[in-house]
Amino acid sequence: MTAQKLPFFVYGTLRPGECNHDLFLHGRTAVEQPARLAGAVLYEGPGYPYAVESPGDAGSVAGELVTAAPGEYGELLAVLDRLEEYVAPGHPRNLYERVARDVLLPDGTAVRAWVYVAAPDVARRLRAQGTPIRGGDWCGRRPTGSA
Repeated sequence: MTAQKLPFFVYGTLRPGECNHDLFLHGRTAVEQPARLAGAVLYEGPGYPYAVESPGDAGSVAGELVTAAPGEYGELLAVLDRLEEYVAPGHPRNLYERVARDVLLPDGTAVRAWVYVAAPDVARRLRAQGTPIRGGDWCGRRPTGSA
């Protein structure tokens, strides 16, 4: 089964200015625009974050909606699946699940996108003992004024 050609919602190390943006997205995107994923909580991970779905929760996750450049979709999908350790839907080795969700642009427009959310076992562990990132913004997590 071929995946729908949806844009991607990125919220951690793939955001502009973060360590994986140039490594994995440079030259492969046509458009990158701010967006938010509602009904999710962002948690600290080991150098990268996890979005954990929390339907009915007022929380949201800040990120970018990334549209693949012409001719780059298949390669971008494969690269992101490998980076996010996504094997297949519900696979026990998944670190993240790739799911289609609506994300909101600043003007309130909803756009369907692929989002990598914490796989079920990871999400359970984070809900029980993880550290939420205040405001749901990975780029805003660093304390100011510290070395």
